[in-house]
Amino acid sequence: MADRTRILVVDDDRDLVDALTMILEEQGYDVVQAYDAPQGLEAAVEERPDLIVLDIMMPEATEGFHVVWQLRKRSEDYFRNVPIIVLTAIHQKTPLRFYPDAGDGTYAPGEYLPVQGFVDKPVDPNVLLSEVERVLAIGGAP
Repeated sequence: MADRTRILVVDDDRDLVDALTMILEEQGYDVVQAYDAPQGLEAAVEERPDLIVLDIMMPEATEGFHVVWQLRKRSEDYFRNVPIIVLTAIHQKTPLRFYPDAGDGTYAPGEYLPVQGFVDKPVDPNVLLSEVERVLAIGGAP
């Protein structure tokens, strides 16, 4: 029997993490929980989830952005390719793009945040599950 799909949920709102865990586990996913950026990075390294659901706004402002870049900069293919869904109040129809005309050393000119999906907060369980299924079907980063 194949292992169940493992999803890492990273958010500083413990109640939201618990709620998302229940929603995902009811659909047969294994869930790993983390409550801040350092825990999320550690869990990604140790657990190697199939998908990461990541909050952008945590105690240190936009920590979620930094988690994405710290993962994507690692040398192993796994970290460059693990699919990431961002939880955010920034509307999903507006892809996040940095420095449209020039880079800053981290972001290339016109580069978009290298994630595979966005889910608006407050999280609609049906939207979350739909996005999880969509992102898992397409796989990791190009």
